[in-house]
Amino acid sequence: MSQISAAAVKNLRDRTNAPMMDCKAALAEAQGDMEKAIDILRKKNAAIMTKREGRETAEGRIFVCIDADKKIGAIVELRCESAPVAKAEQFIQLGNDIARQVAVQSPATVEALLAQPFLGDAKRTISDRIADVVGLIRENMKVARFARMTGLLGDYIHHDGTVGVLLQVEGAQADKQMLRDVCMHIAAKSPVAARREDVSAATLEKEKEIAKAQAAASGKPANIVDKIAEGKMKTWFAENVLAEQPFVKDDSKTVAELLKGAGLTIGRFLRYKVGEIAQ
Repeated sequence: MSQISAAAVKNLRDRTNAPMMDCKAALAEAQGDMEKAIDILRKKNAAIMTKREGRETAEGRIFVCIDADKKIGAIVELRCESAPVAKAEQFIQLGNDIARQVAVQSPATVEALLAQPFLGDAKRTISDRIADVVGLIRENMKVARFARMTGLLGDYIHHDGTVGVLLQVEGAQADKQMLRDVCMHIAAKSPVAARREDVSAATLEKEKEIAKAQAAASGKPANIVDKIAEGKMKTWFAENVLAEQPFVKDDSKTVAELLKGAGLTIGRFLRYKVGEIAQ
């Protein structure tokens, strides 16, 4: 077997980001053939990923990608095993790559996403892309959920990456900073729905029953009880429905009033928090 040069090892590391010793071993096994060495490393990474698939992924990060020109966007929750890995550069780049993949390629399911050719290298799949990072960091990683939107979009990611929002509005055009502010509002206030009509029938019925029971406990006459219950529901909508919530940066107006002033109406939003059960 020919001597493996330091330059060859460095070249392989630059191309794969694998540890130096792994690169040297792969080149030795491939008898200096660079492409064969890359295949060896990728097969090794795939085996590592398979071995770690059963390990719990309680940590992670939210990622968002928006292409304003094409009016497409995506939000992704990517999980890993430990908090330090969620902050690692390789993990963050992986999450950004996956969010872009979802936005551009619009996969229907996680399984379909994993099988898609990776936008950064059509010879490989998204599963291969994940395996590369798993092989490097030695932790289980998985896409927990994702969603895609089209139209006028805004986004916000909390500084630690654990909460993210993707918002779609209707209108001719929108100020990016204003949409970001509304997304920050959503991250902080966690509304249950965009508008009254978006509240599920089950949730609405439950809240009405609670309001009626609280009103009845007042001992007031029936006609007064109905008004009290109505008032309690109005308060609940103002606290839980995005359109009716007072805007966090200016509580003299609701979010709907803020957007209306810019010629916009609320379409829909998604608020992801790492570890939440997908709704």
